Amino acid sequence: MTRPKYCRHIAGVPDKNYFKPKGIPSSLLEEVTLTLDEYEAIRLADLEGQYQEQAAQRMGISRQTFGRIIDSAHRKIADVLIHGKALRIEGGEVAIADKQQYTCHACRKVFNVPAGSGKQSTCPHCQKKA
Repeated sequence: MTRPKYCRHIAGVPDKNYFKPKGIPSSLLEEVTLTLDEYEAIRLADLEGQYQEQAAQRMGISRQTFGRIIDSAHRKIADVLIHGKALRIEGGEVAIADKQQYTCHACRKVFNVPAGSGKQSTCPHCQKKA
C-alpha cells in the first residue's frame, strides 16, 4: 500500500496554462501535462533561483520530494521542447496559499503579504525596496 500524497503548497495557478509549437494544429500534437506542483517547483528553483531546501520549505514538502518533483518537471519540459509537443499545466494535489512569500533582494529574508494584494514595495526587515 502506498503512502498518501501530502498536499503541496503553491503560490497560485498560472494565467496561461497551455503552450504549443507555432504553426502546428493542436489536434496533431502529442500533449504533456505538467502538474501544478511541478510548475511551482520550476518557478521557485529556476525562475526565483532558490535552493531546493528553501523551495521545499515554501511548498511544505521534504527536500527529497522537491528534488523528485523538479526532476520530473525538467524531464517533461525537455520532452516538450525536443520533440515538439504541447504542454498543458494542470492538476496535482495542491493547496493555493492565502499568503504570498517574497524574498528581499537586499537582505535575502523571506516575508509574507496577503495573496492578491500585489508585491510589497519595502522589506519589513531591512526597509529597503524588495
